[in-house]
Amino acid sequence: MSKYYNANKTKNLYDSKSDKPFKISRSKIELFTKCPRCFYLDLKLGVSQPPGFPFSLNSAVDSLLKQEFDLYRVSGKKHPLIEKYKIDATPISHENLEQWRHTFTGIQYLDEKNNFLLYGAIDDLWQNSRGEFIVVDYKATSKSEAVTELNQDWHDGYKRQMEIYQWLLRQNGLKICSTGYFVYCNGKTDRGMFDAKLEFDINLIPYIGDDAWIPKVISNIKKCLDGDQIPDSGLDCDYCAYVKAVSGKLAS
Repeated sequence: MSKYYNANKTKNLYDSKSDKPFKISRSKIELFTKCPRCFYLDLKLGVSQPPGFPFSLNSAVDSLLKQEFDLYRVSGKKHPLIEKYKIDATPISHENLEQWRHTFTGIQYLDEKNNFLLYGAIDDLWQNSRGEFIVVDYKATSKSEAVTELNQDWHDGYKRQMEIYQWLLRQNGLKICSTGYFVYCNGKTDRGMFDAKLEFDINLIPYIGDDAWIPKVISNIKKCLDGDQIPDSGLDCDYCAYVKAVSGKLAS
């Protein structure tokens, strides 16, 4: 077994007999929507998908954006990007913002019915003149064409991400604006020289979230974890397709 990856974990597995609330992150909810089988194998049986490589450049962009917006948060002024798009919003301070941004705490909601502690970490929080909080998510990529809308199939995950954050904040009693924003940074590759710096085009992309799907999915997650049968895989799950292909070759 690789010393870098242990597929079989024994901690933090779901136990239907436990009284302790079971923690489920936003990313695990997303995993369930993509592939119930991989979700079950991970949280019930302890066999997780191989981890992806960390996107260090994306993390650096996130960190710098947070620092930049925090400067305007402290001053109480609008960020130039907000001014450019004429958005009714200002980066807002909140006593729980740092906790809500932290990966391992995030925004938490105890679902007593299902005994789940659901959580997810936001990038930023703004507020409009009506007192509504606005969820903001940072994205970084590098494409030849400008990214001005979420019109690709794989953008559906981004939309669900936004909606889960909005839902979690609503469960915490906050008045949330249905429109959230993606600060989308697109690295430029048409420069003559690198010159030890990477420049970005930055667009602000609005998205009107609808979190009505979330309670049903959480209920389905409960049924999945309480069941004794491994569910079917997702239609487009690359991991399950790979395992099936390898199994077929090994059996032949």
